[in-house]
Amino acid sequence: MKRFAAVSLAALMLLTVFASAASAADVIEIRGPVYNGSDINNIIDTYGENNALTIDATKFAAFYYDIDDNVTTETLSILAVPGTEGNVIGEGGIVYETTIQQVDYEFYRPAAGWSNYSLIGFFAEKYIPINPDKADKLAKLVLDSDDKYTIRTGEQLDLGEGYAIEAKQVDVDGEKVWLEFTKDGEFVDDEIISVVSGSDNTWEVELDDIQDEDDVVVLRVHVNQVFQGAVDSIAQIEGLWLIDYTNAMKIESDDEFGNLDNVKINGDTLTITNEDTFTLTRDDEEEIAEGLFFKTADDTRALRFYAMKQITEPGTYEIRGEVAEGDFSWDATNFAGFFYDVNDDVSTESLTVTGLNGGNVIPEGGLVYETTIQMVDYEYSKPSVGWDQFPVVGFFAEEYIPINPDKADKLAKLVLDSNQVFQGAVDSIAQIEGIWLIDYANAMTIESDDEFGDLDNVKINGATLTITNEDTFTLTRDDEVEIGQGMFFKVADTAASDLRYYPFVEKTIGGEVVDDDEDDDNVTEPVDNDTEVEEPTEGPTEEPTEGPTTEEPTFLQITFYLQIS
Repeated sequence: MKRFAAVSLAALMLLTVFASAASAADVIEIRGPVYNGSDINNIIDTYGENNALTIDATKFAAFYYDIDDNVTTETLSILAVPGTEGNVIGEGGIVYETTIQQVDYEFYRPAAGWSNYSLIGFFAEKYIPINPDKADKLAKLVLDSDDKYTIRTGEQLDLGEGYAIEAKQVDVDGEKVWLEFTKDGEFVDDEIISVVSGSDNTWEVELDDIQDEDDVVVLRVHVNQVFQGAVDSIAQIEGLWLIDYTNAMKIESDDEFGNLDNVKINGDTLTITNEDTFTLTRDDEEEIAEGLFFKTADDTRALRFYAMKQITEPGTYEIRGEVAEGDFSWDATNFAGFFYDVNDDVSTESLTVTGLNGGNVIPEGGLVYETTIQMVDYEYSKPSVGWDQFPVVGFFAEEYIPINPDKADKLAKLVLDSNQVFQGAVDSIAQIEGIWLIDYANAMTIESDDEFGDLDNVKINGATLTITNEDTFTLTRDDEVEIGQGMFFKVADTAASDLRYYPFVEKTIGGEVVDDDEDDDNVTEPVDNDTEVEEPTEGPTEEPTEGPTTEEPTFLQITFYLQIS
């Protein structure tokens, strides 16, 4: 009996841990456009031009993109060079190129010296060139913010990556503040900043010998106001910009970045190509360089692949669709947020905008979200033992299972679909290969009078769910407008006649996620520039509230009962 109990409990605990780990998001895949053809040259001919297929940030959400100024820096190209045939890209056929561009500070105040700065995307990360005109020495951008922060004397504002600012002292007249800049607790620089009329209120920290460069601006701080009270002295900061200068790097011609190993630096442009052939291996993820991959379908009939960036760093990330300038349609091939099965070439969702007619107002019925049930293979694909296919439907960029496989009105979220082999550490524990689970406890019914944000006209036609807007929908300039269920349009800060926008969703890696506007007691809600800093009062203050957390995973629990003679 004791042995029976031990085996049963061990299996239960082990499988519970396994299902929990599998349910937690630990990797986000941001994909580019899906390319499908008979071979690589057919794909270049179909999707490219002039013997080149090029992907930039307007199509590939991982690359840096400034929607307001329509600024991109990175491109990834596949060229029809000698040796490019079948599923093989020839030598020099993969070209990654990035060029320094000028972008506006988030705290945009040209009169106060906050106009623009040099930036370069480098393998889907934002970097600052140490020399603004040359792309060989780079430091990662840590912070570019126009949020408002209040710091009491003696408090530190954590800037990330070990960098911090401390308010050391405020003068008795409330006109100056003494700030100190530190890295990993060590002093870097300090400054007394005046906020009296006529002052620029900005502190620039310039350091020498950053990759052999001098007078490098590594931090910019703009102080709005200071206040000397009877109890507390505080400073209000709006405008922060910081680079990770301690980890700045120099790129040289003999450097290698994964399969890209031919480096050329021409002033403000960095170009890296492959010296050896590159094979798009069926049912595999082949790294291009620095976390960029080509993912290729498990399909013997065609060549199908896409570029993608794998992200493992905890945080919340924007997954966007292709940039539009008028009427447009998105599906899984050009919106990485939508569900897509590359092996079976299966997608279910689409989003369409029609009727803009040169303006920024979508007419009634002009915004259409549609999703249709499709069949996909189990990850553990064994048709001979009943593991063949199951119905799936994307619903606002999440993967759901229809309770009735032929009707899209009752849905449960897919929790687990795995072909991982699991075996215990002792001989008496069984091996599992193939687990599939839905969150049936939180299944939902969609009805015709339901509303999903501004999508409020619901129609269910068998396996297809269609939701449209009964009222006009305005793409408000410089705003994020919710479409429905956590899906948004991001609209550029341009005139309505020069409309530019894209859809996006957000995905989170890790456990608890703290809202950017709730970073300790130091962060204040956004206020007008003319808002005065109120004198702090004595007495207890409210504890900071916790930010939103991810949903608890649904656990799969299985107990094996062994009969012991």
